[in-house]
Amino acid sequence: MRPPILNPLFRPSTALIGVGPRIAKLIERLTGPNVADILWHLPREIIDRHIVPQISAAETGKIVTLTLTVGKHEPSRTKRQPYRVRCTDGTDDLTLVFFHAREDYLRRILPEGELRIVSGAVDRFRDETQITHPDYILAPEDAKNLPLVEPVYPLTEGLTLKTFGKAVRGALKDLPTLPEWQDSAYLGRQNWPNWSVALHTVHAPDGEGALSAETPVRARLAYDELLANQLALQIIRAKMKKRPGRSIKGDRRLTSQVMQSLPFELTGSQRMALAEIAADMAEPSTMLRLLQGDVGSGKTIVALFAMLEAVECGGQAALMAPTEILARQHMATIEPLVSAIGLKVAVLTGRGKAKARREILADLESGEINIIIGTHALFQEAVQLQDLMVAVIDEQHRFGVHQRLNLADKGKGVDVLVMTATPIPRTLLLTAYGDLETSQLREKPVGRKPIDTRTVPLERLSEVVDALDRHLSNGAKAYWVCPLVEESENIDLAAAEERYAHLKARFGDQIAVVHGRMKAAEKDDAMKRFIDGDARVLVATTVIEVGVDVPDATVMIIEHAERFGLAQLHQLRGRVGRGSDHSSCLLLFAAPLGETARARLKIMRETEDGFRIAEEDLRLRGGGEILGTRQSGLPAFRLADLAVHGELLAAARDDAKLILNRDPDLQSERGASLRVLLYLFERDAAVLNLRSG
Repeated sequence: MRPPILNPLFRPSTALIGVGPRIAKLIERLTGPNVADILWHLPREIIDRHIVPQISAAETGKIVTLTLTVGKHEPSRTKRQPYRVRCTDGTDDLTLVFFHAREDYLRRILPEGELRIVSGAVDRFRDETQITHPDYILAPEDAKNLPLVEPVYPLTEGLTLKTFGKAVRGALKDLPTLPEWQDSAYLGRQNWPNWSVALHTVHAPDGEGALSAETPVRARLAYDELLANQLALQIIRAKMKKRPGRSIKGDRRLTSQVMQSLPFELTGSQRMALAEIAADMAEPSTMLRLLQGDVGSGKTIVALFAMLEAVECGGQAALMAPTEILARQHMATIEPLVSAIGLKVAVLTGRGKAKARREILADLESGEINIIIGTHALFQEAVQLQDLMVAVIDEQHRFGVHQRLNLADKGKGVDVLVMTATPIPRTLLLTAYGDLETSQLREKPVGRKPIDTRTVPLERLSEVVDALDRHLSNGAKAYWVCPLVEESENIDLAAAEERYAHLKARFGDQIAVVHGRMKAAEKDDAMKRFIDGDARVLVATTVIEVGVDVPDATVMIIEHAERFGLAQLHQLRGRVGRGSDHSSCLLLFAAPLGETARARLKIMRETEDGFRIAEEDLRLRGGGEILGTRQSGLPAFRLADLAVHGELLAAARDDAKLILNRDPDLQSERGASLRVLLYLFERDAAVLNLRSG
């Protein structure tokens, strides 16, 4: 359980003075429910009140600090009129404007004829310089109370900077004194302060430079968060490794037959990955390996050979995919190859007739089925295998760490191979898969032709449709991808249904549509029509991003490409160029383009290397957004910026390994402090996996 010393940080925000239920709801929407969440929300800008220009030099819209002589008060004549106070600095005049003002209060803080220090944003109205509702009004002798630099936080509607700033100060006031979990020698070399000082400092920047993620205080806090992440991953890895394993080393009678039947040669990286996987499987400990491959690099074939090793040893293998479409795609690839050598493979999903399902479950339990391919349905208690040896999890970023464990629990000493078709930068790879060894497929199969990628403004839509008509006349198949299912009042994007209707009016029954709101049977029917050639154009949302393999599809049109991330654009483009024919990708964009969108489209034109694209995506968007943390399973960091702190991540990984090698159950004095760190960053599950957790 969480140590009591952390209780002040895990109180609800309502525990802070000035934070009632209404404000707490706004804060929770912005940061989260606890006091700690407030502290992890860092300032992004500052207000600098050092600037003391003359009125005549004050820029419209800028915060200024002025020394003014208070002149005449002009109370409002009606409720709609503001209260005005005329002031001067000797060079020019300025009016202080107040709405819904209390005259007695204003006359008290702004006495006529006296000097006052006033700070606020300058504006001009009818050639009159004014400050509406100044931030600060102080007598000269109180100038020391003026905060010369104020942090500015990202806010949500209804929450003011003043209110949130007060909550931050209240949270800092109650900050507990925590034990030091970092190595003292390392802290000294890095010139890092202790945790408490760092947190206080990061919320009190003394200039623009203090906002940088590269400052020592930001680096210290980032390293704390990264170390908690890496420790948690290494603890889970250690737990998996402690499971009784077994050596799986086949006699190659099945793998050699399949190898000879392949209509293509394996790439060098496929062969290297197979060697790494085979070496892992031959070890008496359980395998935990990530197979990371670019789109179209041949991961399924590599996974098949790993599964065949298990079958050669008398066991079974399971392949789990995130969607039924992808599961059946794997079945279409694998079944012809294994049935030819006398093996039985089946698909298990959440759908299907009860009788067929009962037969599959019975054949799994008896061992008659050698390889089972399925979705989340494989987790169900009713699914019992005679002897599961290898579990392959495809599109790992759609599943959590604990789902790996759940599938492995279907057997004894199960080797786990996880796959992703999303090239991930090394820094993000370590945060998401730090518990896994990694193999990479960086080559595409021989014979693959480059994809001609072009950018086209949406105003030329009619020309694109005419070009599509020419392609269809030549026998082509095309994808047309839209970002949304239906029109939104807030986001003016083309909807799949609308584009489908538009294209259907031109091309008739040659058009099919697939989107997330359709029933599974409807999606399958539309996909079948497209695969069989009854439909030549598939209008779709990003449900086709992963796993749809139609080799004779040669045209990809992505509408509003500027709204997609680079990784997603790359995945979508990878749906074409899978055959021997020339393929093209059109990226339709709405002008004008922002700087980031322009850079994104430029890199898509320049390269098809998914690993280079992933690194560029990280640079452009930062670690918090790449792949989309919610659907990717990647951790959302609050203090670390992976685009900046990549070296710190590598150091945290090494540190975590060293710590757990010396103190695997965190029982030492430093180990006890590190348990506090894990709880601080809500890695509770990792602590519970330790002995005496």
